[in-house]
Amino acid sequence: MLTLMRNVKMSQGLTRLLTASALCIGLLAGCASAPVASDYAQEKPVLDIAKYFNGTIDAWGMFTDRSGRVVKRFTVVMNCHWDGNVGTLDEDFTYSDGTTQKRSWTLTKNGNAVVGKAADVVGEAQGQQAGNAFNMKYTLQVPVDGKTYDMQFDDWMYLMDDKTMLNRAVMSKFGIELGQVTLSFRKRN
Repeated sequence: MLTLMRNVKMSQGLTRLLTASALCIGLLAGCASAPVASDYAQEKPVLDIAKYFNGTIDAWGMFTDRSGRVVKRFTVVMNCHWDGNVGTLDEDFTYSDGTTQKRSWTLTKNGNAVVGKAADVVGEAQGQQAGNAFNMKYTLQVPVDGKTYDMQFDDWMYLMDDKTMLNRAVMSKFGIELGQVTLSFRKRN
């Protein structure tokens, strides 16, 4: 009988341990959920992408690989204008190795939702703005050593003041992070 009572107590202890472990895993998983634009709804200053991306904007950025090593640096001059709820963002990139690239985005704004298109974007980019943040997810055709790869981007922009915005994009393939793009935007007068 004593042995049976010990086994029951050990079983109860094991059950409590497993329950506590499951709760901890659940809490950690909840803490690790990806952010969404609405998480920043109360942040100031409030970003209106049609207002910020209007006129000429200068940007400085870098690509880092997944270890954090800077792979390439670049500058961008953006010429932006809007016609109602449709914006055109013409980007001229100059890379640290002397190469250049152009990209032209067409953004269509519908409330806080934004749909984006560009020649090297597969399908449409889906965006959402709230508070000081703007998040856009898309697949970009990225040229690497003479080949082109479809890379997924999770692009976050945060308005710091009326002229400055910070941008961080995670680049992945098949759900595996390959690197990040970091940018600082500065709106001209």
